[in-house]
Amino acid sequence: MTDEPQSSSPDKEPASEEQAGRTALGNTERAESATTPGGHEQRPTLGRLFLENLWAANTFTVTLLSLVLAMIVGAILMIVSDPDVLATYAYITARPSDAINASWTLVSEAYANLFKGSVFDPAANSFNSALSPISETLTYTAPLVFTGLSVALAFRGGLFNIGAQGQATMGVILAALAGFLLPLPPGLHLLVAVLAGALGGAIWGFIPGILKARTGAHEVINTIMLNYIAVYFLTWLIVQSGVQDPNRTDAISRSVDTSAQLPRLFGDGLRAHAGILLAVLATWAVAWLLNRSTLGFELRAVGANPDAARTAGISVTRTYVLIMVFAGALAGLGGSQMVLGTTAAALTPLVVAQIGFDGILVALLGRVKPWGVALAALLFGALQAGGNRMQSYSGISLELVTVLQALIVIFIAAPALVKAIFQLRAARAARLQTSLAKGW
Repeated sequence: MTDEPQSSSPDKEPASEEQAGRTALGNTERAESATTPGGHEQRPTLGRLFLENLWAANTFTVTLLSLVLAMIVGAILMIVSDPDVLATYAYITARPSDAINASWTLVSEAYANLFKGSVFDPAANSFNSALSPISETLTYTAPLVFTGLSVALAFRGGLFNIGAQGQATMGVILAALAGFLLPLPPGLHLLVAVLAGALGGAIWGFIPGILKARTGAHEVINTIMLNYIAVYFLTWLIVQSGVQDPNRTDAISRSVDTSAQLPRLFGDGLRAHAGILLAVLATWAVAWLLNRSTLGFELRAVGANPDAARTAGISVTRTYVLIMVFAGALAGLGGSQMVLGTTAAALTPLVVAQIGFDGILVALLGRVKPWGVALAALLFGALQAGGNRMQSYSGISLELVTVLQALIVIFIAAPALVKAIFQLRAARAARLQTSLAKGW
């Protein structure tokens, strides 16, 4: 009898490592030769990948197109709200050039003044005039960075901090009281006033934090109520003896001593102050806290899934309290900028303006990421600074600038709408990020 041929089935006799290697190599070579004419793989260049993904639905493209959409809708609102320009559309079929020219003049001048009031004025004839637009932008930006970081930090921890307005109000109260009640030397006085502002916000953040942790009370309700308490407390405090300006009969406090005021960056003629440097430092600190520290990991874990974090041994109660304390301290620092900087030197019922509520928009626009929040605050600061010039030179109402801000947030918050309007394709994020990591 002749021996039967040995079966090559792997179930009966496993192939050796050498045979398996040769088989895998052969399959790879055949696949490459089938897909590439020359037998060699041709990887797309970094530039080609960038161009392919430029019109994809990535974060940068959606944000940029959201700004474009907001400006287009804003331009339409400008035209509709101007009676002189609107009158030219009554005879547009007879002379369409009148309507087009009038609309272009109105919109182009408005947006040109927005740029000149927030970034740079080409017609500036002095150093102060040239730096004035960016100085105003930085002045408006500084407090928004802090309140935006406050909302973003709480959101990353699973909490919705609506109380940044109240925390900023308590921060401005304690900062101002330290600024005109404590007789301290210049450097120490400023440090104590800034820390007092952070302490005021931290205390006001601790209250909803401990209530959430101990009783489960919803932070949204608690922070909204605390906003009202802070505002009415400020209104009551201003008119008290020792706080109210003795030379005034209206609701205004004594002025903060010059030793407790933040130094100006570009001299006395411009309003930009060192608060913007503190804002950059705070942004870096929050980014480090979230991404590099153990506490940041616990914070993000609790925000993602509190039950799983508790099972893993993380104290959810402690984390909730710390989140709101840190968020309150950041908002309090933002409030202190309003009285220790150049916006005001004394307490008034409206000294905080709307920086706490604007901080919610800034946090959402920055996608609750620290550096994104800083850039969003810079954009909002530019809109506020440029809006003042738009109102003065172009006759555009300041409320329209607020509408422009709201439109930007709406479009960015609804990426599906932007994708549908511009027919964006899905972004190949993983492939692009891998290529960028290798090439850059």
